[in-house]
Amino acid sequence: MTDHPATINITAAAAARIAALTGGDPAKFFRIAINGGGCSGFQYEFRIDAERAADDVAFAQGAATVVVDQASLGFMAGATVDFVDDLMGQAFKIKNPLATASCGCGTSFSI
Repeated sequence: MTDHPATINITAAAAARIAALTGGDPAKFFRIAINGGGCSGFQYEFRIDAERAADDVAFAQGAATVVVDQASLGFMAGATVDFVDDLMGQAFKIKNPLATASCGCGTSFSI
């Protein structure tokens, strides 16, 4: 599906926010999944989780761990996970090199 490496990059801002959300508990991690839906075809799902599946791939940055299942990783290989805090609010943002279009709010995309 892609020539991009099957990796996820985590910015320092995202790592700090994930570490704060998990309270430093090494058993908890930030899960990103891709689901069908949203105004552009696919949407990101974010949640704090403590259970891993056999097909999960983990990426670490400092005290933060991001976990993505194999199917979702195919839709976001080479992406960067960032956390922004600006006048529009606080949010995790994905910079996905595979996305050909995204909605205005940045939570859904198409390939």
